[in-house]
Amino acid sequence: MMHYLLILLIGYLLGCSNMAVYLAAAQNVDLRSGGSGNPGASNALILMGWRAGLLVGAHDIAKAVLAVLLCRLLFPAVPLAGALSGAACVAGHMFPFYMRFHGGKGFAAYLGMTLALNWRFALLLLLAVSLITLVTDYVVLGTMTTVISVPLYSAWSGSGTTALLLLPLSAIIIYKHRDNLVRICRGTEIGLRSAHRGDHCKSTQSGPPRP
Repeated sequence: MMHYLLILLIGYLLGCSNMAVYLAAAQNVDLRSGGSGNPGASNALILMGWRAGLLVGAHDIAKAVLAVLLCRLLFPAVPLAGALSGAACVAGHMFPFYMRFHGGKGFAAYLGMTLALNWRFALLLLLAVSLITLVTDYVVLGTMTTVISVPLYSAWSGSGTTALLLLPLSAIIIYKHRDNLVRICRGTEIGLRSAHRGDHCKSTQSGPPRP
């Protein structure tokens, strides 16, 4: 039991690390009052530019990869040590204790966890997500593809326990993106190309920030 608690704790604490918060503090940017209001990679791109967005995304992916590989190394005898630590890392990203449990939406960390658990499937998924994002201009649609596909693939490939472990995370991530999905339907969601052009500046100046 102690090993399981340590695995969850390691994963959670790694997940609590948030590069978007670090960069925003360094640049005096308020992540909550602009863009999507979310302390994650997509909002970092919107408010601080593509370099910041890439750095935040890479950090979130890397911390989940580290959580999975580290706990597999430290606890080789514990079944599903990697999956448990990866799931805890995603949870830590979404619910960090020092931000009153209001963190990011979890997509990049979820992708990093998937990469560490099954890198071949993750690379195919990343290609699909990239194509979907480029075609539609919306990261959230790639996010939905990921969090729905991973549990389904896990179940199909015989990892039913992993699928059951990931289902609650997928449901939470979908719930956290509900406003994005509504804004897409209304045509008011900020796409990648709009963010790159700086159109978000006009939207934030013309009215109050979106929740």
